[in-house]
Amino acid sequence: MTHTIREKQKLLARVRRLRGQIEAIERALETESGCEQVMHLIAGARGAMAGLMAEVVEDHVRTHLVDAELHPAALNPDAVEQLLDVVRTYLK
Repeated sequence: MTHTIREKQKLLARVRRLRGQIEAIERALETESGCEQVMHLIAGARGAMAGLMAEVVEDHVRTHLVDAELHPAALNPDAVEQLLDVVRTYLK
């Protein structure tokens, strides 16, 4: 079972929240809201998308690249955390 199936409900909940944020941007544009409000909404949606990507990448790394049960000596656990910290920072 892949991590996206195992975490399906949690990921779908995040996608649904993201959809709500995109719809809020659409409403703001339709009602001709101010630029500042629209930019804040866009920034929030961008952050939510980056957070979703970070979560999927992290699960992918932990499940498919450094599964301790399948490959106990495959990668140094500290190196895994360092890599994931860089990914999280990049995706912010």
